[in-house]
Amino acid sequence: MLLQAGFELEKKRGKGSHTIWKHPLYNGSITLSGKDGKDAKPYQEKDVEQAIKKVKNNET
Repeated sequence: MLLQAGFELEKKRGKGSHTIWKHPLYNGSITLSGKDGKDAKPYQEKDVEQAIKKVKNNET
């Protein structure tokens, strides 16, 4: 979802299995724990949805 919304994975990844995502129109970053393909925690899903919504509102 983040890739489709234009977020990019930071080259310097987070600690352990954490990943950090950034977007030029989003103030801050999104940090996700866990490996790819694993279910995200409910609070992470909410953070991702809110970040994508903010980016889409800035683009229009």
